[in-house]
Amino acid sequence: MCGALSESSGDMDAEMRWASRLVNSTVQGLENGTKLGLHVCRGNWSRKDEILLRGDYDPMLVYLLLMQVEQLVLEFATPRAGELSVFDRYPNVRELGLGVLNPRSDEVETAEFVKGKVREALEFFEPQKIYLNPDCGFGTFAERPLNPPKVAYQKLQVMVRAAEDLRKEFGAN
Repeated sequence: MCGALSESSGDMDAEMRWASRLVNSTVQGLENGTKLGLHVCRGNWSRKDEILLRGDYDPMLVYLLLMQVEQLVLEFATPRAGELSVFDRYPNVRELGLGVLNPRSDEVETAEFVKGKVREALEFFEPQKIYLNPDCGFGTFAERPLNPPKVAYQKLQVMVRAAEDLRKEFGAN
């Protein structure tokens, strides 16, 4: 879902209910063992954070939870997305695809940053319900990728290192 790609009717409730129905009708009957996730994109058309979509997930979370998907894939690598505390009212309701890497910046996150985000998420999700992701894809625009391959690879290496550390810390495989 990318809210920047369409004009708004001005009635968020109606639009989000329509989006929920659309997603649910699209995934209805898919029972082949595929895990379904929904990504909410905050924008990848620019490297300038100040012009991209911002605000926490609170106004739309109730609608996202109406959607018949197992995982919410949400961006949390930058402050633009708000705080994970938005899940305080909805603990352990789904799996979280936790965005921990910013694909719009060449700055490579640290493993400590990634682990810190996971520790924040652990206040609201069981460890087995947290999956690490970049905030969005690295090759969003094929002719103009946001990160060069070398930077994307370095960022993914950090994410893998953090995941390995966390698995050791929590005794997971």
